[in-house]
Amino acid sequence: MGFPLSPVIANFYMEYFETKAIEKATHKPACWYRYVDDTFVIWPHGHEKLIEFLNHLNGIQNKIQFTMEIEEAGHLPLLDINIYWKIDCSLGHKVYRKPTHTNLYLHQKSHHHPANK
Repeated sequence: MGFPLSPVIANFYMEYFETKAIEKATHKPACWYRYVDDTFVIWPHGHEKLIEFLNHLNGIQNKIQFTMEIEEAGHLPLLDINIYWKIDCSLGHKVYRKPTHTNLYLHQKSHHHPANK
């Protein structure tokens, strides 16, 4: 993706892909949010129908394959956020750090490009 418009074109295509995939699905997610290549989905139809939906998504375009992580003990790490169920059945979130997180950051006077800082 060296061409400057590649991410924009990829995002347009994924929006088209998602719209068509969800329209054609027999069971639809309660919510679907995507950020680049990470998708957050709330699925109210049970585990068996979720597997069918995953197979439906992966059967549309062989170069676009989805994987999934299912919440464990009411928690789901997504990006740098830990999403969890609250007692009142709403969603909460906290900062999530992977076990491999080192707390090392780029120094402000380093010679890295400003966009990387």
